[in-house]
Parts: sequence; structure tokens; C-alpha cells
Amino acid sequence: MEGRDKYHRGSSRSRGSSSASDVDPREKIKECCRKLIAFMCTQVGVGALVFGYTLIGAVTFMHIEEKGQDTKEDEMNRTRAEFSVKLYRAALKTNGDGINIFSRETDKVLQEYQVAVVGIFQHGYDPQDAWTFPAALMFSLSIITMIGYGNMVPRTPYGRLATVIYAVFGIPLYILYFMNVGDALAGCFRCVYRWMYNCSTENNEEDPPKRVIVPSTACLWVIAAYVLTGAVMFGAWERWNFLDSIYFCVTSLCKLGFGDLVPGSSIDASNHANQTKLVINFVYIAFGLGLVAMCYNLMREEIREKVKEVREDFTQCLEDTRVRLMESCNRCRGIEDDVIY
Repeated sequence: MEGRDKYHRGSSRSRGSSSASDVDPREKIKECCRKLIAFMCTQVGVGALVFGYTLIGAVTFMHIEEKGQDTKEDEMNRTRAEFSVKLYRAALKTNGDGINIFSRETDKVLQEYQVAVVGIFQHGYDPQDAWTFPAALMFSLSIITMIGYGNMVPRTPYGRLATVIYAVFGIPLYILYFMNVGDALAGCFRCVYRWMYNCSTENNEEDPPKRVIVPSTACLWVIAAYVLTGAVMFGAWERWNFLDSIYFCVTSLCKLGFGDLVPGSSIDASNHANQTKLVINFVYIAFGLGLVAMCYNLMREEIREKVKEVREDFTQCLEDTRVRLMESCNRCRGIEDDVIY
């Protein structure tokens, strides 16, 4: 009997363990998904997601546009060879007929060549468009941040379709990054400012702790220092004057992105130094937009406090006015009663 009971208990445990093993994988998958979603909603997760999204976009655009670029390069070479033969034949044909006939025939061939080359450029050929990985990375960042420099654009139909899809999903992701990273940097800067404020002022231990609000001037000083740092850096690299460097930094951080000045956009776009400049520009813009978000949150907090103070002062002013009016009315009634009696 004892052996039979042990057998039944062992079989029941085995059935219980088998049923638990049937349920555990699903629960583990759900738990992993919940943890992954919770991590992606944090500042670190959103930053990693944006970085990974730009990497995927860079690889995709580089792969798509390099094929289109090779096709246009082959078409340009064929057109150049074809019209070289035509020009040679026109020169042989008019040899000895006089300079006027020779000029007329060669000008005709050159005009046809000019029309053909303009058509190739209009359909997406640009010898300065080097779709390297740093350039594609900067292009991906300019899409999701809505800067849009315009110095590099997709030339192929598949590239333009990929740009539309990439922007539709990337812009909301950047807005989430803007909000989360702005809150994180604002919290860090707020702690540093409060520590500096408490160290520089004498506080009475008996007084209640005072709430310290970061002023807008501190935010403006941070942005100004960041812009000046970028201006000095890009000015030394690109041989820009100080005004052009300031102009580029401000238009980039304000997401204007005219595209007339872009680091690493020289003729030799495949140069290693230019590619390094594009990577550093990527980091500068990404971190700079986070600082803009930080300043936005801090200045919004100060504006809320100012509005609250103005509301309280206005309410107090109305109350004082009401009390004075009541006192004046009571005083007038007292005078009338004295006159009557």
C-alpha cells in the first residue's frame, strides 16, 4: 500500500510538473515582453531604441541608394563615351570644310550632350552623393528629427518609399525620445543647480526647506555654451568663419536645417576625415536636441510657477479690492445714518 501511495504521489507530481511545464513558457514569454516594454519606456530604453532605429535606417538607405548610384554612374559613362564618338565623327566629317562648318557640327553634338547630361542629373545623378555609412546615419537622423538638411536626398523610387515609411514610424519615436531624455536631463540639471544653490547660500536650519526653481537664464547659458562649443569645433574643421559656425549650430538645434552648410560635405565625400566629421555631427545634434528638451522642461516649470504666483497675486488683489469696497460702503452707510438721526 505504501509503495502504491508513493507511486500515485510520484505520478501526480509528474503530471503537475508536466502541466506546469506546459504553462511556464507562455508565462515566461509574456513576462519577458512586459519587461521589454517597460525597459523601452525608460530613458535608457528610448535612447537605445532611437540609436538602433537610426542604425537600421542607415544600413537600409545605404544599401538602396548605392545600387541606384551605380546605375546612374554607368549611364553617365555610357553617355560620355557615346557623345565622344559622335564628336570625333563630326570632326572627321567636317575636316577640310572650313572652320564655320566644323564649329556648327561640333556645337550641335555638344548641345545634344548637354541636354543628355542635364536629363541624367534631373533623374537623380549627383557625383557628390557618397552614400557611406556615416552619411546615411546622418541622413537617417535628419529624417526622424525633422531637420532635413537637403544635401543628401534619396534618388531611387525605393529610397523615397523607404524614406516615407521611415519618417512615419521614426518621428513619433523621436518625440518619445525628446520627452523622456528631456525629463532625465532636466532632473539631473535640477539636482546640480539645487546643490550649487544650497552651497552658495546660507540657510537657517529652523526655516522650512525652500523650493528651488531653475531660472530660464541658466538654461539659456547652457544652450549658449553648447552652441559656442560647436561653433569653435566646426569652425576649426571646416574653415568656416565664426558667424557661419554659429549659424549652422543654431539652425540645426532649432531644426531649421537649410542645408547650405553641412560638415563633411566637401567634394571628396569619401574622405576618412569627412566621415569622422559626420559621425561627430550626429552625436552633437543628437545630444544637443536632448539639451533643448531639457531646457524646454525647466523653462516650462518656471513659467508654471510664475503663472501660479501671478494668479495668487491677482486673487489677493481682487480680495483686497473687495474688502476696501466693503469698508467704503459701510463707512458711507454710517455717515448716512448719522445724518438721518
